[in-house]
Amino acid sequence: MSKTALICGISGQDGAYLTRLLLDKGYRVVGTSRDAQMCDFHNLGRLGLREHVELASMAMNDFRSVLQVLARFKPDEIYNLAGQSSVALSFEQPVETLESVSVGTLNLLESIRFLGGGMRFYNAGSSECFGEANGVAADELTPFRPRSPYAVAKAAAFWQLANYREAYKLYACSGILFNHESPLRPERFVTQKIVLAACRIAGGSREKLRLGNVSVQRDWGWAPEYVESMWLMLQENEPDDYVVATGESHSLEEFMIAAFDAVGLNWREHVEFDSSFLRPTDIEVVRGNPAKARERLGWQAKSGMRDVVRKMVDAVRSPN
Repeated sequence: MSKTALICGISGQDGAYLTRLLLDKGYRVVGTSRDAQMCDFHNLGRLGLREHVELASMAMNDFRSVLQVLARFKPDEIYNLAGQSSVALSFEQPVETLESVSVGTLNLLESIRFLGGGMRFYNAGSSECFGEANGVAADELTPFRPRSPYAVAKAAAFWQLANYREAYKLYACSGILFNHESPLRPERFVTQKIVLAACRIAGGSREKLRLGNVSVQRDWGWAPEYVESMWLMLQENEPDDYVVATGESHSLEEFMIAAFDAVGLNWREHVEFDSSFLRPTDIEVVRGNPAKARERLGWQAKSGMRDVVRKMVDAVRSPN
């Protein structure tokens, strides 16, 4: 019999790509949203998957709601990708961010424990938890120094999971994923904002692209590759936590230049600095060390930053 996977946050970028991966592997896939009848599941539609999954409403911050869904579907594997996912927005909505990420994760863990603990659980961690690592490539032993409400929420969820794994012997893993992008990113993410603006300007738009701090460096990978690491973590004999990254970092300015180069434009003629996009605190250099994932899971990023830019631009210019 095929396994059942429950994806919390199936409507997002990672949820859609993970759905495709699991369906290809023969899984029965169930996805949740706060209101499944009202959500259009746009990303599932873009990938042609909407009719191949079962959908259910689940409020992550309501323990009874979470417990009912898990008891109803009895999933073999649970992937928690839900919660407010924007670092910038977390400064404006810190309470919503903490509740959706931290309380939601706790409700899932407690529901698994309540139902007997037989389900395998993946939780989406974040490289933002590391904060400023002074240019060092962060690995699984690098201390957390969160510098945003989003990072604080993700760090809390990480330690909740570690506690339940130790205290109740749950099969629970955290994937500490570094930045991973795709055409399914909404425009509020700066990478997609850059790509879409560059393509519009190349098509004749007279707009200016306004950005904040472009000197920050990030470790950018390709989202469809990263979701495979989530699945691989739940196939191991023992649960553990893994950093998932390319191991290389590039500045936002390099990403921006690559995007404008890809459409044949000189970025200097189309980009302006806007101080309103500066965050109260920011991390200058982010880089991951994925050695453990490579050695234990056999996972390695295939696409670097420029590959990511090219694929995102291609998706806009040739959507079919």
